[in-house]
Amino acid sequence: MAYTPVAYDTYDFANRRHIGPSPAEMEEMLKAVGTSSLEALITETIPASIRQDKPLAWAPLAEHELLAKMRQVAAKNKVMTSLIGQGYYGTVTPPAIQRNIFENPAWYTAYTPYQPEIAQGRLEALLNYQTMVCDLTGLDVANASLLDEGTAAAEAMVMAQRQSKSKATAFFVDENCHPQTIAVIQTRAFPLKIEVIVAAPEALEADKVFGAIFQYPGTFGQVRDFSAEIAALHEAKAIAVVATDLLALCLLKEPGAMGADIAVGSAQRFGVPMGYGGPHAAFMACKDEMKRNMPGRIVGVSIDARGNKAYRLSLQTREQHIRREKATSNVCTAQALLAVMASFYAVFHGPKGLRAIAERVHVLTVRLADALKAAGAKVSPDQFFDTITVEVGVGQAGILAAARQEGLNLRRIGTDRVGISLDETSNDDVLLRVLRAFGIDKAPEAGGHLGFDEKLLRTSAYLTHPIFHMNRAESEMMRYMRRLSDRDLALDRAMIPLGSCTMKLNAAAEMMPLSWPEFGALHPFAPADQAAGYHEAISDLSEKLCEITGYDAFSMQPNSGAQGEYAGLLTIQAYHRSRGEGHRDICIIPVSAHGTNPASAQMCGMKVVVVKSSANGDIDVEDFRAKAEAAGDRLAACMITYPSTHGVFEGTVRDICKITHEFGGQVYIDGANMNAMVGLVKPGEIGGDVSHLNLHKTFAIPHGGGGPGMGPIGVKSHLAPFLPGHPETGGQEGPVSAAPYGSASILLISWAYCLMMGGEGLTQATRVAILNANYIAARLRGAYQVLFMGNRGRVAHECILDTRPFAEAGVTVDDIAKRLVDNGFHAPTMSWPVAGTLMVEPTESETKAEIDRFITALLAIREEIKAVEAGEIAAEDSPLRHAPHTVEDLVADWDRKYSREQGCFPPGAFRVDKYWPPVGRIDNVYGDRNLICTCPPLESYLDAAE
Repeated sequence: MAYTPVAYDTYDFANRRHIGPSPAEMEEMLKAVGTSSLEALITETIPASIRQDKPLAWAPLAEHELLAKMRQVAAKNKVMTSLIGQGYYGTVTPPAIQRNIFENPAWYTAYTPYQPEIAQGRLEALLNYQTMVCDLTGLDVANASLLDEGTAAAEAMVMAQRQSKSKATAFFVDENCHPQTIAVIQTRAFPLKIEVIVAAPEALEADKVFGAIFQYPGTFGQVRDFSAEIAALHEAKAIAVVATDLLALCLLKEPGAMGADIAVGSAQRFGVPMGYGGPHAAFMACKDEMKRNMPGRIVGVSIDARGNKAYRLSLQTREQHIRREKATSNVCTAQALLAVMASFYAVFHGPKGLRAIAERVHVLTVRLADALKAAGAKVSPDQFFDTITVEVGVGQAGILAAARQEGLNLRRIGTDRVGISLDETSNDDVLLRVLRAFGIDKAPEAGGHLGFDEKLLRTSAYLTHPIFHMNRAESEMMRYMRRLSDRDLALDRAMIPLGSCTMKLNAAAEMMPLSWPEFGALHPFAPADQAAGYHEAISDLSEKLCEITGYDAFSMQPNSGAQGEYAGLLTIQAYHRSRGEGHRDICIIPVSAHGTNPASAQMCGMKVVVVKSSANGDIDVEDFRAKAEAAGDRLAACMITYPSTHGVFEGTVRDICKITHEFGGQVYIDGANMNAMVGLVKPGEIGGDVSHLNLHKTFAIPHGGGGPGMGPIGVKSHLAPFLPGHPETGGQEGPVSAAPYGSASILLISWAYCLMMGGEGLTQATRVAILNANYIAARLRGAYQVLFMGNRGRVAHECILDTRPFAEAGVTVDDIAKRLVDNGFHAPTMSWPVAGTLMVEPTESETKAEIDRFITALLAIREEIKAVEAGEIAAEDSPLRHAPHTVEDLVADWDRKYSREQGCFPPGAFRVDKYWPPVGRIDNVYGDRNLICTCPPLESYLDAAE
């Protein structure tokens, strides 16, 4: 008998590791769906007229091959000691934080904490972050982070305009702000017709502006008190913004003590690697009376059903995009994972440790400045924290070259100055190397004086809450991080079936290179030849994304999906202006669109015209044509999502694109649902002119508990010249992010994903995502109505379960969502895009066993609803209304009208490894009426319990 080798490829990442169902399981699922093959299902789901002709071609790499390639690419980056500053600094990530947060899937695979009962750990960590920011800035309320310092400053400008009582239309920008911050502000201001005045603080005419922003310390190092300028602004009913540095504020007078209304900046140097630009958590803090105008998320404190303290997102999550076209911001993400890292950095060091780090950095800078002055160099400014500027005249190039010989990057300023910013990683050896670059061999003397006026020395206390004074032994820190992660339900515990959010596998091999210093330690403004590895990765990723989408060029700058929308619309506007059609200002958007779509259009100064949906959920083509005709030569763009937000491949997509082009508009196809198209449909070939891709959805970047994300935009060739530029890299348009490639380090994850999946694997992932969604729809048929099936009775990669009929019996969509927690599942997307429904997206990564467990849970919930409908138990007495059940419920006196077994161990829940939510159902109304956005004092914990 001849020997036959086993036909099994252990190293097939796509089919053995990333895609959940096995071939045998797929056969079973296809039978339940009622189709003969995977290809037959795709044919029934996607209109033949839009299927792509050529398959994605590149071959896959195994995990070990991928890591070997990443090592080769990493070696092409040159890790130098970068003293460039400009908002990015070397920092030390404590190993306990690197291992237990940054590299821990319990933290990086969590979703945005919209279901607060299963997010108490990360909500506490984010509340710690808010408290840290409030304390250090001296202001009342902080949000849970923004994208980067530049965009935070732009958000502050718009917030100031909304808050100001001044009738002025100009905004003042301190010329000492970082160049990228000034550029991002100018980009944001232009479509909103805000005049930006860039000048020295002494030139401020407070009555001519609605607000002003000052950099403290300034980009060239200057430290000064802005109290007088802020008082003048307040006298003119204008708003004062201070862009600042958290480490400096451990030593310097805080912005709140100067009277500032808003403070912004970056928390990067609190233990987060530079990563060639990101991701990093920006911060924003403001006075209490301004909190309802603040963009982004705010974590607050409320109580649960038993009166216990519980955390939640406050004030309707504070995301301005929910106002759609009335929004002042389109922010719908944060940098949660990085904010968590920064908050733990503060907990790890405590106020004394942070002060010690700040003092050490400052003393080193003083010693360096003194040594340079002693050698005859012209050093400025007179007052500084960690940054100095040296006049070098025609010797600039020579000194920069000598510094590179010493392994140092200094900042080139103009043609005759050099900037030097020291940081936490600096030491005496760094000082000696800097001095040698200037031709000075003498060692610096010990420093014994401040580099700024003693009046600017901070006198107020900060980080006084007990959490910042816990025992900092690593054993205690490790246990605190573990306790918080145990309170959460992340992808490492269970399926997270959120529609439109694509919570797929974030493979370990994709994540590992982010911890390597060759990728983490690069400054975003380092010389290009030191980042050859990054440029190779970004270039190859761009080529692959072009092949996947049918577009001709990509910009990697937008560091969120919403920012990708904004950048795409700005690109369209710049194109129209170049053709003398700057008057085009109407954007047509379907009523079912993401709230960020109309918010992004509003931020670009566009007028939003809404198009109706047909009865089946498709875009009403006749209404669309009527709106396009009415817009005429003012039509700038349409924004559509494909497949639709209702989870269906609409057969009329080419008609929509054709109508838009007929009237001179450009087609923006939102890439939120790209996971249903990769390898099967190219948006750039069905009529799209520009799309953003949510790399944190389709291309495997983890959601990180609410961020980071990346939203690069692909465009057809005619739009390519108008993609975002940057002060550091050129381009004719302004930047939308602080760094040229946004959150560059996490682009490596998507690149690794594409490399390991290969073209065929990516296509198979799309097919299986569609199979999994149709399997759920088929298995739940009869128990739940599935809205918006396609013409042939198929959904795309997600399906909407209609739970509205249950309202007649008093059962709400909230009851079902919370009951799923008892089964050990995160709820699907609630009440979007249709109020009172659940939108389910299983993704291709989930195994049949996990999907079946989810189906079992939903069917059991349906039986509980039937009991309510039949009058066997009232809704308010049912396990649905009391969900989720906690251990405290289990051990307390039981007087409920159902058993402990039914309440706490419903079908689908694990018996041994059951997830127990730390709190019961949270009282949202109480939380908004009693808003607490910083760590409450310990007494309040007792009050809540009573």
